[in-house]
Amino acid sequence: MEKAPIPKDEFKRIVSLIGLDLLDTPPEERFDQLTRCATKIFHVPISTLTLIDAQREWFKSCQGLSNTEGDRAISFCGHALVEDEILVIPDTTKDKRFADNPMVIGEPYIRFYAGVPIMSADGARIGVFCIKDTKPQEFSQDDREILEGLAKWAELEINLRNLNFSMQDKFVEKYIEDNKNKTQKRK
Repeated sequence: MEKAPIPKDEFKRIVSLIGLDLLDTPPEERFDQLTRCATKIFHVPISTLTLIDAQREWFKSCQGLSNTEGDRAISFCGHALVEDEILVIPDTTKDKRFADNPMVIGEPYIRFYAGVPIMSADGARIGVFCIKDTKPQEFSQDDREILEGLAKWAELEINLRNLNFSMQDKFVEKYIEDNKNKTQKRK
């Protein structure tokens, strides 16, 4: 088993991820809809929107697994994070990087994986949108394009969420400043 590689821009990536204020937050329906769609479209039991920090992969949304995080070093998504495009592993038992992975030789017995890196608005790779199956399978070009589309949608939702919070913060700051000025003028 090969450990997941560390990206060259790891520090920038982590700073960007932390700045999004997404880690360890409650589930959000906008992301859960995407992972549910992925499981139904691809007829797989597992789909996650995974954010990857320095030590772990954390599932912002997860279908088919009971845990909410895993060890980054042994994660499939840790490998997908450094790829320039979708990472597809048709049969994990035949891939030297994963054949003896604990998730392959034990529960949940992952046999198929496909994951697409997710970027923040500043271009940092913050996570992966993926699907997993307990049986090997082929993945067509159409399948790739559909998964890439779902990943792009997740990416847009993350960046819209961040923009929305940023705008709310600016509105509150302006409101406080305006009221402070009004109070000072009355004195």
